[in-house]
Amino acid sequence: MIYLILSILFSTGLFVIFKYFGIYKVDVLKAIFVNYIVAFIMGFALTESSFTFSEIPNQPWFIGATCLGALFVSIFFVMAMTAQRNGVSVTSVAGKMSVVIPVFFGVFLYNESVTVLKIVGIIIALISVYLASVKEKSTVSKNAGLLFPVLLFLGSGAIDTILKFVESNYVPKNDVSIFSGSLFGIAAAFAAIVLIIKSLKKREAFGVKNIFAGIVLGVPNYFSIVFLIKALQTQGFESSTLFTINNVAIVIVSTVVGLLVFKEQFSIKNKIGVALAILGIVIVALA
Repeated sequence: MIYLILSILFSTGLFVIFKYFGIYKVDVLKAIFVNYIVAFIMGFALTESSFTFSEIPNQPWFIGATCLGALFVSIFFVMAMTAQRNGVSVTSVAGKMSVVIPVFFGVFLYNESVTVLKIVGIIIALISVYLASVKEKSTVSKNAGLLFPVLLFLGSGAIDTILKFVESNYVPKNDVSIFSGSLFGIAAAFAAIVLIIKSLKKREAFGVKNIFAGIVLGVPNYFSIVFLIKALQTQGFESSTLFTINNVAIVIVSTVVGLLVFKEQFSIKNKIGVALAILGIVIVALA
């Protein structure tokens, strides 16, 4: 349980950092690239296993790490487009509602338990995600459609599902740091390609501010993934239960932080959503 709690806290920290990115006008793409480099370095610096870089492409989890690295960068862009066209609330809901995808695969691929109590808890949790995330006032572009929210929903769900599959079948417990570091290194490579293409169109200085922001982001980003993987490796903890609790708890903590730290508006719907989220987590945990 401690790994899950730590993953939730570090994941919530990412939302707080992204909020400050907007306040201080950080170039998010550049900060994301630096963040992946930092997480890559941490993964190999903190590993307890002996390894050589030449061995990494031969690891059984390398293909999975490559897919996840590409998805990390792709979903980042989809998330940005969804926020711009459909609004932040829709982005939050689409990203967190995606928990139904790993839950579905957890039940059918790993024969995880299905009880009435668990189903009720998951339904309550999904309703709570919407209510806690929706804002009374939101700016939605005239060009808003379902394409980007749907892509965000599917992509976010795919990341959790593939992460669970690779972790279950190919990642030994003592290789978590190497796997995580490789995953972020591959993501950094994809982000570098995007940056190069972007710089060909418009050249501009990288900026010390963006480097510092990336370093600040990289540390919690690394630990959010490492602790999530360690939580998935905990015996007796079904992934359908873990992903539900993880996603909904992040919504709760992020909403409370937004209220207390950033003085965000907290409507009746948001309050009901947080209350239902707590109820949903309790029911799923008991199930």
